Amino acid sequence: MSDFLTQQEKNIQLLHRLYQAIISKTNAAEIIKGHAQEINLITPFDIMYFTHELILSGDDMETMKTGMNKLLNVTYKALADFPYQAPDKDSYFGICIENNRQMIEKMEKIRPILIAFNKNLTDTSLRNELLESWLAIRPFTDYYVIKENVIFPLVEKMTKPSKCVTMMWSFHDDIRRNLSEMIFLLEKDAPVDFQQMNKLAGALFFNIYAIKFREERILFPFIEAEVDKTEIENLRNESIDLGFPYYKPKKRTSMNDSAIDTKNMEDDLLDLHTGSLTLEQIILIFSHLPVDITYVDEHNKVRFFSNPPHRIFPRTIAVIGRDVNNCHPHESVHVVEKIVESFKNGSQHHADFWINMRGKKILIQYFAVRDKKGLYRGVMEVSQEITEIQSLEGERRILDWE
Repeated sequence: MSDFLTQQEKNIQLLHRLYQAIISKTNAAEIIKGHAQEINLITPFDIMYFTHELILSGDDMETMKTGMNKLLNVTYKALADFPYQAPDKDSYFGICIENNRQMIEKMEKIRPILIAFNKNLTDTSLRNELLESWLAIRPFTDYYVIKENVIFPLVEKMTKPSKCVTMMWSFHDDIRRNLSEMIFLLEKDAPVDFQQMNKLAGALFFNIYAIKFREERILFPFIEAEVDKTEIENLRNESIDLGFPYYKPKKRTSMNDSAIDTKNMEDDLLDLHTGSLTLEQIILIFSHLPVDITYVDEHNKVRFFSNPPHRIFPRTIAVIGRDVNNCHPHESVHVVEKIVESFKNGSQHHADFWINMRGKKILIQYFAVRDKKGLYRGVMEVSQEITEIQSLEGERRILDWE
């Protein structure tokens, strides 16, 4: 074990040296050439620990992503050659890999259409075909939601180098943004910007393929080595609920899916000061509120979320106990930190945001939760779709169900 740790420490130190040479553009080629044999010893585990340390360094995310892309090009062969038994197709990671495979099939069909359209930008038929091809990729971003809400929490809870997933989430956001821009560019009633289209296409092909490799050759082998197989397979049903994009397996019955004993829920009343309810009634009320509610305690841990029929933002059981800072992309986590700190010191008590999402107006509100003594006890996030509310005019004083 000590020999292994020594080798891993050497590998991580080498990665830091390579990374610094790459981003500073100082003798990078010479260092890479001089350490060719050592680079061939790099493992997925070394990459996970190095990325964790890199994120903790607090460097600019865009700088880190650029450096990491180049570093992984240098270590590509070592990672590709690392001994790894691909999981069965019906296992959890096998399902993920199959969705990746089907996505790559769709991406490869885009190449010839893109080349043909580049030669004739006025061809409406090719433009529509290219648009439909990119639209066929958009459902794949649902898989990134699964990773962010199911797989990443597992890494955070069960492994030490948990910060490594922060960078992958940032790449997810790049892909989502570039894909939306590409679709908008092809949908709008105007000549296609040739340079912008090809810039977006290049970024999409590079990042999507890179993330697939990093999942299958770094993240998945690391998780399988560090986390019990049962814990991994328990991710299956929640992931299916969120929705895999292409390959959609069936749920499995597990201990986590067993029916809840509602006897005590129905009998025991809880005194809520303004009334008494059974636990079952409390769950029903939260489940029927026309809003999404998430509660984060005074220690910044997610403790509860409501589960209405149509949630605006996805939540899974995996989020319970997760640090709230890990529930947001790196680029926006500073906003969360500012809200929480302002609530804790008492300078603010609520914060409101509103966004447009899939043609609907979403109101997102954060409220400081305080006890009777005024002590800070956490944050409540409430999200509501308010498109119809915004359109209300005049009054309605009579029942109208027609």
